[in-house]
Amino acid sequence: MAKKVETVLLDDLDGSKADTTIRFDLDGVEYEIDLSATHADDLRKVAEPYVEAGRKISASSRRSTRSNTRRASASGGPTSSEVRNWAKGQGFEVKERGRMPAELVIKFQAATEI
Repeated sequence: MAKKVETVLLDDLDGSKADTTIRFDLDGVEYEIDLSATHADDLRKVAEPYVEAGRKISASSRRSTRSNTRRASASGGPTSSEVRNWAKGQGFEVKERGRMPAELVIKFQAATEI
Protein backbone atom coordinates (compact mmCIF):
# COMPACT_ATOMS: atom_id res chain seq x y z
CA MET A 1 0.00 0.00 0.00
CA ALA A 2 1.45 3.35 -1.02
CA LYS A 3 1.03 6.56 0.95
CA LYS A 4 1.42 10.12 -0.12
CA VAL A 5 2.05 12.63 2.62
CA GLU A 6 1.63 16.23 1.60
CA THR A 7 2.60 19.26 3.67
CA VAL A 8 0.54 22.35 3.00
CA LEU A 9 1.84 25.68 4.24
CA LEU A 10 -0.72 28.15 5.53
CA ASP A 11 -0.14 31.88 5.62
CA ASP A 12 0.53 32.83 9.24
CA LEU A 13 -1.33 36.11 8.80
CA ASP A 14 -4.65 35.04 7.31
CA GLY A 15 -4.66 31.24 6.99
CA SER A 16 -4.69 31.20 3.19
CA LYS A 17 -2.29 29.01 1.18
CA ALA A 18 1.31 30.07 1.77
CA ASP A 19 3.86 30.09 -1.03
CA THR A 20 7.06 30.62 0.91
CA THR A 21 8.71 30.62 4.31
CA ILE A 22 10.72 33.71 5.21
CA ARG A 23 13.34 33.73 7.95
CA PHE A 24 14.57 36.93 9.53
CA ASP A 25 16.39 38.14 12.61
CA LEU A 26 15.48 41.16 14.70
CA ASP A 27 17.08 42.24 17.97
CA GLY A 28 18.97 38.96 18.19
CA VAL A 29 15.84 36.82 17.87
CA GLU A 30 15.35 34.63 14.80
CA TYR A 31 11.88 34.37 13.29
CA GLU A 32 10.30 32.26 10.58
CA ILE A 33 6.95 33.02 8.94
CA ASP A 34 4.96 31.28 6.21
CA LEU A 35 3.42 33.76 3.78
CA SER A 36 1.49 33.94 0.54
CA ALA A 37 3.30 35.60 -2.36
CA THR A 38 1.33 38.82 -1.77
CA HIS A 39 2.18 38.99 1.93
CA ALA A 40 5.83 38.09 1.24
CA ASP A 41 6.01 40.98 -1.25
CA ASP A 42 4.40 43.30 1.31
CA LEU A 43 6.97 42.29 3.95
CA ARG A 44 9.84 42.86 1.53
CA LYS A 45 8.49 46.30 0.54
CA VAL A 46 8.18 47.39 4.17
CA ALA A 47 11.67 46.11 5.01
CA GLU A 48 13.32 47.46 1.84
CA PRO A 49 14.50 50.87 3.18
CA TYR A 50 16.00 49.19 6.25
CA VAL A 51 17.67 46.47 4.21
CA GLU A 52 19.15 49.07 1.84
CA ALA A 53 20.45 51.20 4.72
CA GLY A 54 21.77 48.21 6.67
CA ARG A 55 24.95 46.21 6.30
CA LYS A 56 25.07 42.55 5.31
CA ILE A 57 26.90 40.36 7.76
CA SER A 58 28.28 36.91 7.18
CA ALA A 59 27.58 33.91 9.39
CA SER A 60 31.12 34.14 10.77
CA SER A 61 30.50 37.77 11.80
CA ARG A 62 27.39 36.71 13.69
CA ARG A 63 29.30 34.00 15.54
CA SER A 64 32.05 36.46 16.40
CA THR A 65 29.57 39.01 17.77
CA ARG A 66 27.77 36.38 19.81
CA SER A 67 30.98 35.04 21.33
CA ASN A 68 32.13 38.58 22.16
CA THR A 69 28.80 39.21 23.88
CA ARG A 70 29.16 36.03 25.90
CA ARG A 71 32.63 36.99 27.04
CA ALA A 72 31.48 40.45 28.06
CA SER A 73 28.56 39.15 30.08
CA ALA A 74 30.72 36.46 31.66
CA SER A 75 33.14 39.09 32.89
CA GLY A 76 30.66 41.55 34.35
CA GLY A 77 27.09 40.60 33.63
CA PRO A 78 24.63 38.59 35.67
CA THR A 79 25.04 34.86 36.03
CA SER A 80 22.52 32.45 34.57
CA SER A 81 21.45 31.40 38.03
CA GLU A 82 20.76 35.03 39.03
CA VAL A 83 18.62 35.58 35.95
CA ARG A 84 16.94 32.16 36.30
CA ASN A 85 16.00 32.77 39.96
CA TRP A 86 14.69 36.25 39.18
CA ALA A 87 12.71 34.99 36.16
CA LYS A 88 11.08 32.21 38.20
CA GLY A 89 10.09 34.77 40.84
CA GLN A 90 8.48 36.88 38.11
CA GLY A 91 6.48 33.94 36.79
CA PHE A 92 8.51 33.28 33.65
CA GLU A 93 8.97 29.67 32.55
CA VAL A 94 12.69 28.90 32.40
CA LYS A 95 14.64 25.70 31.90
CA GLU A 96 16.78 24.41 34.75
CA ARG A 97 19.86 24.21 32.51
CA GLY A 98 21.23 25.86 29.43
CA ARG A 99 21.66 29.31 28.05
CA MET A 100 19.30 32.04 29.21
CA PRO A 101 17.29 33.78 26.48
CA ALA A 102 18.71 37.26 25.81
CA GLU A 103 15.24 38.72 26.30
CA LEU A 104 15.19 37.51 29.91
CA VAL A 105 18.69 38.81 30.59
CA ILE A 106 17.66 42.24 29.30
CA LYS A 107 14.49 42.22 31.44
CA PHE A 108 16.53 41.15 34.47
CA GLN A 109 19.04 43.96 33.91
CA ALA A 110 16.28 46.53 33.50
CA ALA A 111 14.48 45.33 36.63
CA THR A 112 17.61 45.23 38.79
CA GLU A 113 19.19 48.43 37.51
CA ILE A 114 19.88 50.83 40.36
